[in-house]
Amino acid sequence: MNSIEISQVATLPTKHGTFSIQAFKDEKEKEHLAIFTDALSDTPVVRVHSECLTGDVLGSVKCDCGEQLDFAMKTIAKEGGIIIYHRQEGRNIGLLNKINAYALQDKGFDTIEANHQLGFKADERTYEIVEFILKYLEVSKLRLLTNNPRKLESLGSIEIVERLPIQITPNKYNEDYLNVKKNQMGHML
Repeated sequence: MNSIEISQVATLPTKHGTFSIQAFKDEKEKEHLAIFTDALSDTPVVRVHSECLTGDVLGSVKCDCGEQLDFAMKTIAKEGGIIIYHRQEGRNIGLLNKINAYALQDKGFDTIEANHQLGFKADERTYEIVEFILKYLEVSKLRLLTNNPRKLESLGSIEIVERLPIQITPNKYNEDYLNVKKNQMGHML
């Protein structure tokens, strides 16, 4: 992580409250965000949220991403903490490939099978930039808001003192997706 470009800190008023926001551009030109409250405790609540344009912005109910982001913003606005908006769309296969995976899912493939059909692993994400951002923000221990066991293992030298679950009510469009996350990827749902 030699050449990370870091923005100034700006104010981000949202429907959940006012946050500060800062961008971090990595060596691959991906721009990740730290969205945080002013008052951070010694063990802030942290959500590492992987980018999902379809869920976060377009309101897709095919996944649980938008609801997870909304839950995280409400929780962190109330308790104080940080959301790292991790710019690795579609488990890091990119938006074009994610839409191709959606098309395969429309034909009956599950999310993992669709990724494999396109030549990808079930999850291509890496988390080096997340650890960098947390260290930059001087976070050495935290309470991680996640259901994903890979995120619990990914933060290296950052101490995770507690895992906080995110419980989203399934719907008819994401029920199979959530079952795959739970039964094949080990998510704690």
